[in-house]
Amino acid sequence: MTQYIYISSPMRLPGGSFGENPVSSEQPNVFNSELDFTHLYFENNYDSNLKRRFSYSPHFSFKHQVAAFSNHIPLTNQIKGTAEQEKCLTILYSYLEEAIQNSGVVEYFTSLNGEEDNPLSKKRNIHWMDLKKPHDLVLEDREFWQITLWNVDDY
Repeated sequence: MTQYIYISSPMRLPGGSFGENPVSSEQPNVFNSELDFTHLYFENNYDSNLKRRFSYSPHFSFKHQVAAFSNHIPLTNQIKGTAEQEKCLTILYSYLEEAIQNSGVVEYFTSLNGEEDNPLSKKRNIHWMDLKKPHDLVLEDREFWQITLWNVDDY
């Protein structure tokens, strides 16, 4: 089965491919290396045939959601430190940073495909400022985080 990452936000989340580095715009499907091809594709939760949104998981509170999968986003017990893992975690970190700056809060979750409705293994509230580097985003299977931009106790 495929491990997915899911992100939910009260604000619209961008979809599409992030991180691809083709040899040129004239050859968008040609890459110099596996690392240049390594990317994340974020798919939103809008069904164009039904013309409505759906939820990737009942654990989410917000209507705007995206899903992405990559063999290079490790779980806690799968960190190898490869260049592909580093690249994908950096892309994910940048994506989440932009989303949190736009909305102030996001939900972040990982699960095997088909197990999104199963009980969570862990649920945490995290402040964005506590996430210092991309590797801080590595989760356990079915771990769910609500990430806030600021600590509400600071106000």
